[in-house]
Amino acid sequence: MKNFGRVVRMALRYRFTLVVSIVCALGVGVLWGANIGTIYPFVEIAFQGESLQKWVDKEIKQSQETTATLKDEIKQLRHQQADADGNDQNAIASKIGLVESRMAAERKAVDRYRWLKPYVDGYLPSDPFQTLAVLVGFLLLGTLAKDLLLIAHHILIARLSQLSTFQLRKLFYRRTLNLELASFGNEGTSDLMSRFTHDMIYVANGTNTLFGKVIREPLKMAACLIGAGLICWRLLLLSLILAPVTALLIRWLAKTLKRANRRAMEEMARLYNILEETFRGIKVVKAFTMERQERWQFHENSKQYYRAAMRIARYDSLSRPINEIAGILTISMALLAGAYLVIGGETHLLGFRMSERPLNLGALFLFYGLLAGAADPLRKLADVFLCLQRAAAASDRVFAMLDRQPQIRDPRHPQPLPRHGRDLVFDNISFAYQPDQPVLTDFNLSIPFGQTVALVGPNGCGKSSLANLIPRFADPTAGEIRLDGVPLDQARVRELRSQIGLVTQETLLFDTTVLNNIRYGAPQATDQQVIEASKQAHAHRFIENELADGYQTVVGVGGCRLSGGQRQRISLARAILRDPAILLLDEATSQIDLESEQLIQRVLEEFTRNRTTLIITHRMSVLSLADQIVVMEQSGRILDVGTHEELLSRCDLYRRLHQLQFDDLRKSA
Repeated sequence: MKNFGRVVRMALRYRFTLVVSIVCALGVGVLWGANIGTIYPFVEIAFQGESLQKWVDKEIKQSQETTATLKDEIKQLRHQQADADGNDQNAIASKIGLVESRMAAERKAVDRYRWLKPYVDGYLPSDPFQTLAVLVGFLLLGTLAKDLLLIAHHILIARLSQLSTFQLRKLFYRRTLNLELASFGNEGTSDLMSRFTHDMIYVANGTNTLFGKVIREPLKMAACLIGAGLICWRLLLLSLILAPVTALLIRWLAKTLKRANRRAMEEMARLYNILEETFRGIKVVKAFTMERQERWQFHENSKQYYRAAMRIARYDSLSRPINEIAGILTISMALLAGAYLVIGGETHLLGFRMSERPLNLGALFLFYGLLAGAADPLRKLADVFLCLQRAAAASDRVFAMLDRQPQIRDPRHPQPLPRHGRDLVFDNISFAYQPDQPVLTDFNLSIPFGQTVALVGPNGCGKSSLANLIPRFADPTAGEIRLDGVPLDQARVRELRSQIGLVTQETLLFDTTVLNNIRYGAPQATDQQVIEASKQAHAHRFIENELADGYQTVVGVGGCRLSGGQRQRISLARAILRDPAILLLDEATSQIDLESEQLIQRVLEEFTRNRTTLIITHRMSVLSLADQIVVMEQSGRILDVGTHEELLSRCDLYRRLHQLQFDDLRKSA
């Protein structure tokens, strides 16, 4: 419950809403007990055909007569005490003490009724039927007031829980965006989505329950128990003697439910993962006719979630019977003990004093009514345990991610990083995703400002990994990268990335307009600047002529309403608009037809001037832009560096890559 307590502390910031909701809950509790309290005047007064005035006078008279009788009994006991021997004197003295205590209670009752009499005589009707009508009116008004307070309480608690979840969701989103790229690959976006949606719903429900039922229902219960205690507190204690045993059972059940809920949430995250993979790769699924295999996998994982959910249901099914059995035992003990006291006019049970005055039937009925009134909130609290344990398990999952510190973060004392204008140096760089699987080894390269460098090599040699190190999507495991003499890990991440433009093979567009997608990297750019950038990327023509709403066309999720070449040209326009000092092109023209590629190549010839460019490509036409070509071998080391002609003359690996590209072009032709 520790992490759920952190959610609660977030909710406690909204003090005004919390205080007003507690006041409303207190009002509901008091009126709940007060409405049950009308049982007494109904039984003792209205159904006896009496008015309140007659009832008060009768009670005063009965208490006075009882007091007089008790005085006489004390006199007789004192005479007996004087004639008795030592042991009998002690027994008689004990009886005298009991009678004196009873007489003091009767005198207090007379004082209460005398205090009440002026108000009853002055403000309440003397007719029995009118008295009944007044009692019914009080009951209706009390119920109406209670319901109005209940409505206000529900609204305030909903506001409190939604505001706290709103803040938690924002904080979770902010922390998630700050995580390094590797976290998204390791954890999977489906697991993150599960925590954002499924788990957050449970956290919100738990907060709503905690500040709703957990506050309101115990207050209703407390009002009833206080009322029952005022009638006969000893009888109440006897009735609640089994409460500690019930509390221990509920504590065990709560711990078990929390473990079961955590397991169910993990299974739900796996379901999210299957759905994401299947829908994202639906083209491959259909092409290879793997629908049956995917259905089987979904069936198996759904069955696991079903089993976890049934485990929760079995444990949850115990909570209500435990509470009901405890409630029945409490009522049964109260029935037996109360009936014995009222029928016999007794004040003691098994030698123990239970009340100062004998209970009458109306007081006993009211006592039973208040116990029943306390049982109803207890019944409603039976559902609380499942909800709170779900919220606790969900909070653990949310805060497990929220508390993670990103590996890529700003240094404590960052060095200033002006716009790049000197060199980009890779000094003995090594990098690995897994400790025993190096991707880059002893990589050394210096790129002067304004130079275009191409990286070529077989798949898996670390070209894209090297490009990811420049904007600090990851940090090298050894060595140092310096930009104009400043180590990248000593500069602010925002200052570094603000100088970088990135165009990748997997072009991602957002589900908004073409205009907003191009302007994504430079939010302050004007519409005219966006159009100029799209013209340079040779995207303006198809935007205006082929898209229904031009620049206001919504491209769909991931740009699904555009072709691959259209998406890539928009991505290139986005990079051009950013006007970066460093340009990273990772297979940026792989999805563009040859005609468009020739146009874009001329654009890149102009755009790469006066900026450092790193190109990852297999296309020989793009390599013509490079001032230097770096050939990497499978181990992640540099094999050779030179121009296209130099490498063809001396590097066997480069010649083989060139020949493969040439053969592919000839076959496609």
